[in-house]
Amino acid sequence: MAKKSVGTIQTGSKRLTKAIKMVKSPKSGAYTFVEAVMTPEQVNDFLNKK
Repeated sequence: MAKKSVGTIQTGSKRLTKAIKMVKSPKSGAYTFVEAVMTPEQVNDFLNKK
């Protein structure tokens, strides 16, 4: 499973990070990408969650 933290986005006073995770579908076996924008503290929880 591929994991990547893409970059840091600054919007006003908030620091945000865009994280992309590659997830294998149990139904078809194909890989899909899941993207989310969150605070840097939440990135590890997002990437470790299955």
